[in-house]
Amino acid sequence: MTMQNSAVDADRALKAKHRAMWAQGDYPSLAAEVIPGLGAVLVEACGVRPGQRVLDVGAGSGNAAIPAALAGADVIASDLTPELFGAGRLAAEQQGATLSWQEADAEALPFGDATFDTVLSCVGVMFAPHHQQAADELVRVCRPGGTIGLLSWTPQGFIGRMFATMKPYAPPPPPGTQPPPLWGDENHVRALLGDRVTDVRAERRTVRVDRFATPEAFRDYFKERYGPTITVYKIIADAPDRVAALDRDLVDLGRDGDLGTGPGETALEWEYLLLTARRAG
Repeated sequence: MTMQNSAVDADRALKAKHRAMWAQGDYPSLAAEVIPGLGAVLVEACGVRPGQRVLDVGAGSGNAAIPAALAGADVIASDLTPELFGAGRLAAEQQGATLSWQEADAEALPFGDATFDTVLSCVGVMFAPHHQQAADELVRVCRPGGTIGLLSWTPQGFIGRMFATMKPYAPPPPPGTQPPPLWGDENHVRALLGDRVTDVRAERRTVRVDRFATPEAFRDYFKERYGPTITVYKIIADAPDRVAALDRDLVDLGRDGDLGTGPGETALEWEYLLLTARRAG
């Protein structure tokens, strides 16, 4: 019983760290300024229609939930970090979208079995630390014949490479957890979902990001606004040489990814996996 309690306490502490990580910085503005169209891409791929019950897992400030609501669906935007909901509610109001917001752990969703017609997540559930538990929950709350839709950064794409760049500067992850970009590996997601789904469709696409004038501007933007990047810099804050090294590494990443469109613009292509499936049964 003591070991079980210890595991529960460790998981609770891990989730508290995740919530705090995403609450810092300003992820809502990053999502709105850098990848504003990705949520709508996922909603379209899932074929969201008026009257459907839709759950957005790891919704953040509603990048996918708001387009789903505008498509006429009855939407719940859920996230471990409710601090992100304020910006989402404001954006929904400005766009004329009506939806519900609910704090929820992707690995233990507070919804009944087979509750939703569509369960989707746009670069959200991929950050849940225990992939199989999260995948099991996606399947559980989706009705038989319903749609599961996922949009995730790939390991070999720009954001996957950014996480690989930051990894040496952070402590080892807790045992049993897996890196987020694995959700961008089609074989990994197929294995997670298993034979509980059919009609799997997967496609690797890219989104063009030309928000940054220079590689240094990209680095500084993420240092200021992106929770995972902020967290890594906090960990090494007392080691100026390591801070300087990570500064250089992120600039090199931005420079290497630059499409070379011309002076005053660093144009990047960020690869993601778009995967939809139908729940069997």
